[in-house]
Parts: sequence; C-alpha cells; structure tokens
Amino acid sequence: MTPSGPAPPPPTVDLDGAVALVTGGASGIGLAVVRRLAAAGARVVVADVDQAAGTAAAGEAGGRFVATDVGDPDAVQAAVDAAEAAYGGLDLVHLNAGITTGSAALDRLDLERYRRVVAVNLDGVVFGIRSALPALRRRGGGAIVATASLAGLTAYPGDPVYSMTKHAVVGLTRTLAEPLAADRVTINCVCPGFADTPMLDRFAGSLRAAGFPLLAADEVAAAVLAAATGGGSGQAWVCQPGRPPEPFRFGGVPGPRAPGGHGRPPPLPPGPGAPGAHDRQPAAPPTGLAP
Repeated sequence: MTPSGPAPPPPTVDLDGAVALVTGGASGIGLAVVRRLAAAGARVVVADVDQAAGTAAAGEAGGRFVATDVGDPDAVQAAVDAAEAAYGGLDLVHLNAGITTGSAALDRLDLERYRRVVAVNLDGVVFGIRSALPALRRRGGGAIVATASLAGLTAYPGDPVYSMTKHAVVGLTRTLAEPLAADRVTINCVCPGFADTPMLDRFAGSLRAAGFPLLAADEVAAAVLAAATGGGSGQAWVCQPGRPPEPFRFGGVPGPRAPGGHGRPPPLPPGPGAPGAHDRQPAAPPTGLAP
C-alpha cells in the first residue's frame, strides 16, 4: 500500500520500440538477450568490458556499445546516460555481467580475485539498479532483470563465493520488489542451471561427456524476456534444460509465537533506514512469513 491506497499496477513493457541496457551483453546469455531484444524491436545498448565483442554485438543488434566495467559506479552511470542520450530514455535493464572465482577452497582464494568477483556479480547489480532507477522513473516505470543462478537458490560447494554473490542477488531482488512498486518498476532475476556459455568452458566438455544436459543461452534469454514483460516482481525464475522457465516457489519462514508477535510483521515505524521507509509500511504480514 502507498499512503493514498494500493500501489499502482506495474507497467506493461512493450519491447517494440523500448530502450534496453544489457550489461555483459557481448557474449553468452547477455548476447542472446541482446539478439532477442533486437528481434522484438527494442533499441539496445550493450555494456561490456570486451570492446571488440561488444561492438560486434551492438552492430548486429543495430544498437550502441558502451565500454563498461560494472564494478565501477561511474562507468555504470555512464552506460545509463548513454542510453538516455542515444534513445531518449530507458525502459528495461538486464544486469547480466558475471564471473566465477574458479575455486572451491575459500582459504586459498586470492584476495584480489575475491574482490573482483564481488565487484562484478554483486556491486554490478547494486550499481546498475541505483543508476537505472532515476531513468526508469522518468519513463513512468520499467523493468529490471538480474542474472542470478541456481547457485543463488541452493548450495554450490564448487564455488562458494560465486554462490554467495548469487544468493545476494536473489535476496536483493525479492526485497526491492515492494518498495519499487510505487515507481511502477518491476525487478526480477533469472536463475539458470549449467548453461552452454563461455563461463562454463572449462567444465562443458566433461559435462557433455557424462551426458549431462546444458541450457542453451537462448533458453535463458527467453526467461529474461518473460520475467521483464510478465508483470510480476520479486521473482526468481528457474531455468533448467527440458523445463519451461518459471518463478521459484519460496517457502515461508517460521514466525514468532511469543505473545504479541504471532503472525505479525515487526511494527517498525517509517523513517530513515527502516524497512518500508521509502514510502510505506506493509499493511499485512509478508507472504513468506509463516505462523
């Protein structure tokens, strides 16, 4: 609820003529999304650190390329500014850039690699949302989709830090859905399993040899567009080979049973730093709260 009543309905994102920004758009899932968006009539800005591949992707899509390190907030802001300058606004953002540590041993992980993975996988999403929101508000709403992972929904001992960053993306997505509703901005994430992309190159051969199915990047791209245009928010779309993409069904968490707390959200007053301080408090217990 807003102070004056229910939150406005989410926007219906019409991809034909929409302006979209895709980080990590030079290869893999990002490139597949760029191609799908262009085929649907969107005007696309490709943001990536790989200038040659990014320029080629943007050229194929009839769009623009902006060299962008998503771990640098100024570079992310410059990409958003470039989209507005080139096309007059911004309607959809796909925050896709991501990397792995390549290590299962936390005690032997190089500190610089750790910081780089957190910068790309988590800071890049936070910076992308911060920079995109004013532009989306100026358009009267829009859609944000982040690339998380199945490793953000379950344990992945093969790369604990990667899994940590993807859990954070899922949590951020779910938490921002309610406050962004007042701005008519939806936010969702996609959680693919093992996808046949450059990120998986070192494992793809052994997985194929074992007969393990891999997702095509285009399958994940289809889920990204479904999440962006479906009208839902706070959802984590699971993508697995042979299954249609669908929002993950989160279970409730145990709520308090002590007197005064049964079935209630914490009655925090609105104010700086308080949940719901953006414009409202929840009028009912969160849907994930079980008695």
